[in-house]
Order: sequence, then C-alpha cells, then structure tokens
Amino acid sequence: MTIAATPAIGNTWTWRDFTVYYVRAGESHSDRPPLLMVHGFGASTDHWSKNIAELQQDFEVWAIDLIGFGRSSKPSGGYSSDLWRDQLSDFIEHVIGRPAVIAGNSIGGYSCLFTAATRPQWVQGAVLLNGVGSFKDQMPTQAPSPWKKAMGDLIKNIILSPIPSWFVFQFVKKKSYIRKTLKQVYVNQDAVTEELIENIYRPATDPEAPAAFAALFKAPRGERVDVLLSQLERPLLLLWGTKDPWMNCEQRSELFRKYYSDIEEHFLEAGHCPHDDRPELVNPRIKNWVLETVLP
Repeated sequence: MTIAATPAIGNTWTWRDFTVYYVRAGESHSDRPPLLMVHGFGASTDHWSKNIAELQQDFEVWAIDLIGFGRSSKPSGGYSSDLWRDQLSDFIEHVIGRPAVIAGNSIGGYSCLFTAATRPQWVQGAVLLNGVGSFKDQMPTQAPSPWKKAMGDLIKNIILSPIPSWFVFQFVKKKSYIRKTLKQVYVNQDAVTEELIENIYRPATDPEAPAAFAALFKAPRGERVDVLLSQLERPLLLLWGTKDPWMNCEQRSELFRKYYSDIEEHFLEAGHCPHDDRPELVNPRIKNWVLETVLP
C-alpha cells in the first residue's frame, strides 16, 4: 500500500541563538498526546512525510530538525547528546506546550530515549526505530593500550581536521553515494526515490555543513543505554527493521529487555529506516500503541 505524503506546515523557532526548523500537522486532541518525530543522522523532518501524512488523521504530529541537520542551524562545535536532549525537551515545553510521545530513528531514537529518561515530565512514551547507543555489555573488557589509544586519537584528529574532513564530506555528500547507501539499508527499493536523495543532499550544500560534519563526529559519546533504561519510567515501543545491515536487531532487543520491562516491540521486514522504508507497517503500530498502551 502506498501512502500519499501530504505537506505539513513548516516554521522556525529560535533556541539558544540557533534557528530550529520544525513542521506541524493534524489537530490537537485533548484526550491523546501529540507526537514528536526525530530523524536520524543525515536526515531531517522530510524523512517523516509518509508517517505524518497518515498519523495526522488521529494525532497532532510534529517533526523537528536537530541542531546540525536539515534546515536547522549547523554550528561548528558544541554537539552532544545533552544538546539534543535539551533541544527536544525545551521544544515540547515551549512550542508544543504539553507532554508528547516522542519517536526517533537511529540517533534520533537515542535522543528520544535520553529525553524520556532524563526529562520525564515532558514525555509520555518513547518509540525507537532501530535506535542506536551502546550498552555496558558491548564495551571492551579492558582499556586499550596507551599506544593504540594515541594512534586512534591521532587518526581521528587528522581525518576530522578542517581540510581532510572537507574532502571526506565532499565524497559522502555526492548523490551517487547517498543513493548507494540508501539502497543498502532499504528493503523497499522503490522507496529510494530521487526526492528522498534530494532531501538528504540539500542540507549538505549549506556553507556550514562541512564544519558541522567534522564536529558531529568529534562529539562525546552519550550515556550508555542501560544507564538510561535504569532511569526510565515511561512505556517504550521498539520497532526493528530486521534487514538493517548496520545492527543486529535480535541482539539489541535482548539487551533492551535485559534492562527494561515496560516494552512492546515488533520485528519488521525493513531496513535501518523502517518508518520510510515500510510506513504501512510502522504507522498502525505507533497509532495502536499510543491508544492502547500510553493512554490507559
């Protein structure tokens, strides 16, 4: 089934001297929470068009561009999980105006979990679609040798210094590279359209994008997922695209369940971005979970 994407109303919000882009669709309902969608690395609000088109029939739906992505500001430093957590929680408080269910893909999923665990007053539930983030079970049992650490830091600093990182960015932002990557992580190859490629390519043409790209990869590692789960007091929906070549969904599912019990999860025939790859599988599961699990 093909879901027609309908345009949402776009706007900007000034936050900490940054410009934050967001979209809104649907009507506010007093008897159900709004939804806030958070994209993954390199994506933007555009990536949620198929979900907004359908979910706006039952919810007030918002989507936001994280700092560093999409049409939002792209500073040359200062990135961290704390930055995005604060951006999301302040957006819910000051723009949406009441607690929301937050749904995120990849790094956006991690940002949603971090927000739900540490700003629970603004979150009624969280949806993670192939969410990333490390567990203590995945950490090395011993620290790397001083020589290995020094070499790793040296390579990272050289590659991500201004000139080398600029050349790396020029390669990865090519439409041919974007198309190849998407083809690898989508099950529904028909979903890899020229419009999707353009939506990912366009923010990369911003003058600030190369410096932001380098800074993003130098950002400190966020809190471990098991630590966040130990703080979480909200229901969690996990939607796994099992054909994701970048993660073992079954292993991650076991880790989530090891550290948290209030979980509903579904394994879908999709890749790393199940919401755009197979929206006909994702949208009804989000809707039903909110109405049947979050609301009661």
